[in-house]
Amino acid sequence: MKKSVIVLLVVGVLLLLLCGTGCSKYNTMVTEQENVEQAWANVNTQYQRRADLIPNLVETVKGYATHESQTLQNVTEARAKVGTINLSVDSLDEASLQRYTQAQNQLSAALKSLLSVTEAYPDLKANENFMRFQDELAGTENRIQVARKDFNHAAQAYNTLIRRFPTNIFASFFGFKVKPYFQASEGADIAPTVKF
Repeated sequence: MKKSVIVLLVVGVLLLLLCGTGCSKYNTMVTEQENVEQAWANVNTQYQRRADLIPNLVETVKGYATHESQTLQNVTEARAKVGTINLSVDSLDEASLQRYTQAQNQLSAALKSLLSVTEAYPDLKANENFMRFQDELAGTENRIQVARKDFNHAAQAYNTLIRRFPTNIFASFFGFKVKPYFQASEGADIAPTVKF
């Protein structure tokens, strides 16, 4: 009788220790997962800010550069394509993040073309509305870079946590998955050629 009581006590103490450790690990994983979700929301907020600025910028340019319709159409189409990709942090994987980034990069390229059009239109370059939108867009691009960096930092902390032993056991049991990182675009390591 005494042996069975001792065995039950030992098993009970072990279960309490395991549960305490497991609960603590689970709560830490949830906290880090929430940090990743918040960082992802910040990335989407900055991309949405850019998307909201684009129609105003396009309309301002349209008033000056009527025969640049292809450039304006490319920007509008790229913005529309970005709007069709709705990527949540829960469905985030390498392939979906790559598609999302590719669409954002196409929009960035179209915006660069739009901004380069201004060189041919001195009145447009001096237009106060255009200058304001251009400054806001440049600020937004900087915010996007910061938000992406912050997301990568949150994803790294989360991924490190769920891959370390013994937390990886609890992470696997509760279904916590590794989150992908934003990476440099293909060709970003090549400096652009500047010609005058």
